[in-house]
Amino acid sequence: MFARVQYLIYLIFLLSCGSTNESSKETTKTPVEKTTKSEISEGSEKVILFFGNSITAGYQLDMDQAFPALIQEKIDSLDLDYKTVNAGLSGETSAGGNSRIGWVLQTVPDIFFLELGANDGLRGLPLEETVKSLQSIIDAVRKENPEVKIIIAGMMVPPNLGEDYTNQFKNIFSDLAEDNDAVYIPFLLEGVAGIPELNLSDGIHPTPEGHKIVAETVWQYLYPIL
Repeated sequence: MFARVQYLIYLIFLLSCGSTNESSKETTKTPVEKTTKSEISEGSEKVILFFGNSITAGYQLDMDQAFPALIQEKIDSLDLDYKTVNAGLSGETSAGGNSRIGWVLQTVPDIFFLELGANDGLRGLPLEETVKSLQSIIDAVRKENPEVKIIIAGMMVPPNLGEDYTNQFKNIFSDLAEDNDAVYIPFLLEGVAGIPELNLSDGIHPTPEGHKIVAETVWQYLYPIL
């Protein structure tokens, strides 16, 4: 248990630190830049938009090793008519995501996967501001497609921020899911966090094998709504 707590503390720290050196690298890897609304409309494929931080972006991996690409492989194997778009950005906060969502919605999703908020926790941002930003992102997506299906990935913050803050932060994601009739994943890194062989040398970001487990976790919640 102590090792897991240590891992979670370090996880949130590194995700936040990623906003400096990682964001410029990951921005160049985001395929949504090449996917416009007109291009999507030319085909019949529905769009699953993954919107998150370095976990979604596949930090230090090729894009085809990150869990959104692995979800695409599962979709293709079943001949389902969906296309995944990875709009992850390392170091992203909920406020940063809220600022970026308008541009990202050049690709209008049929399913929207929201994985943001962990970086807010380390900075001790007011929880009401995190909720406000995440809700604003959801509202923007629903404005573009009122019929969109939403999946919200929960994250955790270290206990040194205080029991009240920690519990309230955890509840943000379940409450948002309930308020917005969204699918809720309690912890995206279940089965990966704290396991050295499933993380890179930094001990934080998933390896390709770790992303396979993340993909399996996501698939359990995603497949029923495809």
